[in-house]
Amino acid sequence: MSEQELSFTGERFLPSCVREIWYEHYHRYTMALSWVEGLDVLDAACGEGYGSYLMSSKAKSVTGVDIASDAIAHAKKHYQKTNLEFIQSNVLSLDFADNSFDVVVSFETLEHLGEQEQLLTEFHRVLKPQGKLIISTPDKKEYSDKMEFDNEFHVKELYRDELDELLSSHFKHTKWYGQKLLFASAIWSLEQPLTSLHYDCLNGDSQVENQPLFNPVYFIVVASNAEIDENQAKNYYLFTESDETVYDHYNLSVRAQIKAEKQCMALNAEREKWLNHPIIGRCIKWFGKE
Repeated sequence: MSEQELSFTGERFLPSCVREIWYEHYHRYTMALSWVEGLDVLDAACGEGYGSYLMSSKAKSVTGVDIASDAIAHAKKHYQKTNLEFIQSNVLSLDFADNSFDVVVSFETLEHLGEQEQLLTEFHRVLKPQGKLIISTPDKKEYSDKMEFDNEFHVKELYRDELDELLSSHFKHTKWYGQKLLFASAIWSLEQPLTSLHYDCLNGDSQVENQPLFNPVYFIVVASNAEIDENQAKNYYLFTESDETVYDHYNLSVRAQIKAEKQCMALNAEREKWLNHPIIGRCIKWFGKE
């Protein structure tokens, strides 16, 4: 089974997708890397397996589960490591004993299910007492209400207070993050490793504030019944990729627009030339009255 045989339907992300959705999905998994190092990890609703494979570079072990047999078959074929396995399983009834994992990762799964309490109960069951859940889901206010968008694959989206209530009923401690694709300018040191970050956001009064002044589209929450180590948690996670595909698409779009504007200007100039012709111009104006 090749990657091409797994078609993109809008519900399951594939690495062959491009631009914004690619950044959003990969960034969640790169963020998770600092939380899974040396631990036993469950990737719940792993899809075709790219995220499980990425986490296996840091984790002690990664088990990816998905209800789709074609996705699991693809993952087993394309992502092979000694500390990585894929199992077909329903996330609402996981085939694992209690206290099996240090971390459960579940990105963009919650909104696809109506049985959200049952899902959280299963995650809580398979997590060790000190374990952590890392979960993401869109903010209904920003993702759907504000954009007047209805994702046909989403069964139940949540507002922040609803997500907070759901998580708090299963976990004592939470750390919240917001995710949104940004157009930003980066300035970085060319002489030393990047170990610190300074963030600037210009507000409507041309004043600079050191935090984002807009709402996230997605929530990412780390939840646990144990205290969450603030030294492990970062305040800001930035993601880029060497091919700069989103920026390249932006440049292509700008160049296409500039080319179209030049063509329109040339056509308008040609039109004006004929309108000003002493004979042809009178004919054009005469026929234009009809």
